[in-house]
Amino acid sequence: MGAFAEYVCVPENALALKPASMTFEEAATVPQAAIIALQNLRGKRQIQPGQKVLINGAGGGMGTFAVQIAKSFGAEVTGVDSTGKLDMLRSIGADHVIDYTQEDFTKSGQRYDLILNFAAYHSIFDYKRALSPKGIYIMVGGPRAAIFQAVFLGPLISMTGSKKMGLNTWKPNKKEDYDFIKELFEAGKVVPVIDRRYPLSEVSEALRYLEEGHHCGKIVITVEHNTLGGNS
Repeated sequence: MGAFAEYVCVPENALALKPASMTFEEAATVPQAAIIALQNLRGKRQIQPGQKVLINGAGGGMGTFAVQIAKSFGAEVTGVDSTGKLDMLRSIGADHVIDYTQEDFTKSGQRYDLILNFAAYHSIFDYKRALSPKGIYIMVGGPRAAIFQAVFLGPLISMTGSKKMGLNTWKPNKKEDYDFIKELFEAGKVVPVIDRRYPLSEVSEALRYLEEGHHCGKIVITVEHNTLGGNS
């Protein structure tokens, strides 16, 4: 869907000014990860204060934004990821954390108003069990089987009950979304989490690290003199 380069030509309407206090590396994390997280959290029914939100895969690039954005809406946020990422999730505002290597949240008996899933490795019916009576489940990332279930079974489940399940399509280059993230950043409510920075010449190594799945937050590709930034 793209490439890595020092220069790129894009339409003017795909651009937005970054906050003056935001570095280029921080800005590079926003266009995909932050915007996808925001669009999935707002959706058709924006989160209300006090609602219980679970972010599965919370320690990744989109997940770390989702945790912070959900908190800015006043939600009670649970972050699910591996052992090594839990302290980081607490540091960015997660009210509760679950180590998926030790506990299966779909079997805990806890119910959530929204489950945002960046790592869908259970059956869609397992996630349905973890929803509150009028809860919403949104799948963002996972294997093909999970995508198939979200696309074909999600709408059927949604039509036959009060729980809504499926996936949303990403709508890039929406100025109002960039402006919203900018306001959250300037208010100190969202801070990009950057795990590692790689120079452009080491893109292959950056992608290998990304594929290992151990990164906390985003991996950023830098160019000479750090005058520009690009994200993975």
